[in-house]
Amino acid sequence: MKFHDLVTAKAKSRTEYSILNISTNLVGYALNTILGFVCRIVFVQCLSADYLGVNGLFTNILTMLSLAELGVGGAIVYALYKPLAENDEEKIASLMKLYSKAYRMIGLLIAAIGLALMPFLKLIIREQPNISESIYLLYAINLFNTASSYFFSYRSSLLIAAQRNYIVSGISYAVAIVQSILQMLFLLSFRNYIGYLLIQTAGIFLFNVIVSYMAIKQFPYIRKKNASPLPKDEQRTLFANIRDLMVYKVSGLLVNSTDNILITFFKGLATTGVASNYTLLVSTLNSLLAQVFNGLTASIGNHNASEPVEKRYQMFSFLNMMNFWIFGWAALGIYFCSSDLVQLCFGEEYVLSNEIPFVMALNFFTVGMMNAVWTYKHTLGLFHYGRFIQFFTGILNIAFSALLGTYWGLFGILFATFIARLFTSLWYDPYAVFKYGFQKSLSIYAKKIAKYLVVLSISAILCRISFLVVNGGILVRTLLKMVLCSLVSNAVFWIAFHRSEEFSMLRDILKRVILKLSRKAK
Repeated sequence: MKFHDLVTAKAKSRTEYSILNISTNLVGYALNTILGFVCRIVFVQCLSADYLGVNGLFTNILTMLSLAELGVGGAIVYALYKPLAENDEEKIASLMKLYSKAYRMIGLLIAAIGLALMPFLKLIIREQPNISESIYLLYAINLFNTASSYFFSYRSSLLIAAQRNYIVSGISYAVAIVQSILQMLFLLSFRNYIGYLLIQTAGIFLFNVIVSYMAIKQFPYIRKKNASPLPKDEQRTLFANIRDLMVYKVSGLLVNSTDNILITFFKGLATTGVASNYTLLVSTLNSLLAQVFNGLTASIGNHNASEPVEKRYQMFSFLNMMNFWIFGWAALGIYFCSSDLVQLCFGEEYVLSNEIPFVMALNFFTVGMMNAVWTYKHTLGLFHYGRFIQFFTGILNIAFSALLGTYWGLFGILFATFIARLFTSLWYDPYAVFKYGFQKSLSIYAKKIAKYLVVLSISAILCRISFLVVNGGILVRTLLKMVLCSLVSNAVFWIAFHRSEEFSMLRDILKRVILKLSRKAK
């Protein structure tokens, strides 16, 4: 299929959209990750370490400022699922009109807060960095890059909600790759940080212009200046969803962004640095797998908006099983192979005791297993339920980390995150989805999870036994363990599930995909 046909096609199945979205995300993410790593190496070689520190600091500050968006995008995307499924052009145009106003206000708010912080930069950067440019100028360029994108980005959310995430992702990754290449060439030629930032500015502008053009081309009616405002009751519902998502996202920072701080506080920077080699592997793998669910979200939202409850539940069960298969396999790999990879890449002195890969695999698996639940919670619009649950999770995480970190060190801090989730979101979010989304008992979900844990435990035992035949150097051992882990775990999973209804759905989906691909090939 030609690119023009790809971006202008109006009618595809949810399966086709999912395949396009997932494949684009995976390929783009892999290429961009590799090129981003190379670009970072060039950055370090061409500029001083102080530039790297300044770049990281400003990125962190502006990431925090971007929390001003808090839930607006998620709430609007959810609100678009139903009118898109029903092709309600008037409602879509009205939502986009409201969305554009909201994002302009967010962009101005970020710019205002960012400018207000400028006088305090000297308090944050206590020692004058070894750079030739003004800190304030560098900060201003970074701030402009962040704030300006909000004046255009609302249109990308329409494409995402309409299952056209492959368009947004494809453009994003293409621009990012070209941008990285130009930045590397510029640094190698001129060793100038301002030029590096201005290329980034051009990249952001180009991405927003192209995405806006694609959104208008796909949905020309969104430019209607006389679009009717949303009814007051719908506005109230929308703002309530935004409020609930805001609480959820802010609270999430307490859970997902505190472990390194706590490790540094209780065990020091050295421990944080050593642990970061493991977290780098885990986070890269997690980000890669997240591309799959990111590619499915809009199709699930469309399915929920157009199908009855029982079909929604059947699709959830299928996705939950596939979620277990993927994350269970990956978790076993983290547990059994991460130390070997660390030793291979960084040296034996950076290898941690066995309980650390275990608890990292545990946290990875428990969060990964919630992907299906959280996707359905958001696409069903269940924002109100458990909006404070992440806040309690964060508080418990800090409290347990302080207690367990004192006695068990790094393991205690990481295990505290699991305990905090176990007491809160790991049971409440499934409860909310099953009760309010599917009108079913949580016990159904609990029985399936129990079965999954038994299967995972059997796989782990058999993997451990299979490693008895492994010997040789570190490279050979690492490769053999990765191969055996993959073969054993997938064989066990197939034996356990190949006769299930969920696996039958997988076979049916694969048959349809293969049939469609063969027809297009002809």
